[in-house]
Amino acid sequence: MSLVINHNLMADNTARYLNIHYNNLADSTRKLSSGLRIETAADDAAGLAIRELMRSDIAALQQGVRNANDAISLIQTADGALQTIDEKLVRMKELAEQAATGTYDSVQRGIIDSEYQQMASEITRISMATDFNNIKLLDGSLSSGDPLNPPYGHDGTQMKSTGPLKVHFGSGNDSDEDYYYIAIGCTTASALGVGNSADTDMKAHNISTQANAQKALEGIRDAIVSKDNIRAHLGALQNRLENTVANLSIQAENLQASESRISDIDVATEMTNFVRNQTLANTANSMLSQANSLPQMALSLVR
Repeated sequence: MSLVINHNLMADNTARYLNIHYNNLADSTRKLSSGLRIETAADDAAGLAIRELMRSDIAALQQGVRNANDAISLIQTADGALQTIDEKLVRMKELAEQAATGTYDSVQRGIIDSEYQQMASEITRISMATDFNNIKLLDGSLSSGDPLNPPYGHDGTQMKSTGPLKVHFGSGNDSDEDYYYIAIGCTTASALGVGNSADTDMKAHNISTQANAQKALEGIRDAIVSKDNIRAHLGALQNRLENTVANLSIQAENLQASESRISDIDVATEMTNFVRNQTLANTANSMLSQANSLPQMALSLVR
C-alpha cells in the first residue's frame, strides 16, 4: 500500500471495523438489558412469528384457567344452595312422617301442613334467588335443550345466552378440546313435585290428610333423589373442571418453557459475546488512532 495523503485507506478500513464492533456491542447491550434474544423481527424473523403465536396461546390458556376456576365457583354456589334445599326437604319428610300417623286430628295436620308449605315456598325462593354474576342457576335457565346435540340453545348468538352454560377454556374453538357445558336442572318446589305449587296429582302436594301425608313420603323421596342427581352431576363437573385446570396449568407452563427457549437470551453466551465485542471495539478504536497518524509520516519526506 502506497503512502498517500488524500486517502487514508487504513483508517477507513479500521473505522469500518470499529463501526461493526460498536453495532455488535450495542446489540449485545440491548439483548442483555431486555433479557430477550428476539426483541425485534430483525433478530430472528421466523423465531419472532413462532414466539408471538406461543404468547397468544399462553395468554389464552391462562385465561382459560381463570374461566374454569370461575365455573368451579359457580358450581360451588349452586351446590351450596342445593345443600340448603336438601335441609328443607329433610324437614318436609319429617313433617310428612309426623302427619302420617293417626294420633293427630285434622286441625293439627293443617298446622303441620302450613309449615310444610312454607318449606316448599322457601325451596322455590332459594331456587329463584340463587345466581352467579347475574346468571340464575337453579330456576331452570341452564337446563333447556338436548345435551347430546350441542349447543342446544347456549350458542352465544344473542345478547343473553340461554340453556346449558358453556365453559370455554381452550385456545381454539373445537368442541372436543376447548369447551364443554354445565347443565343444571330446575329445583323449584313445582319442579321437584312438592308443595301446593306442584300439580295436584303429585304425591307430595300436601299433607293435610293422613293419606296425603303417607303418599308425600314417597313424593319427597323422589324429590330428594332428583335433587341428589343434580348435586351428583355438579360434583362430577367440579372434579372434571379441577382436572381441566391442572391440565391447562401444565400445558401453559410447558408452552411458556418452549417460548422461553426461543425468545429469552442465554446470558452466559451473550456476556461472552459482549466482552469479545467490547475488546474488539476498544482495539479498533486504538488502531484507528494509529491509522489516522500514518499520513503524518508523509511530512518527513517533504521536509
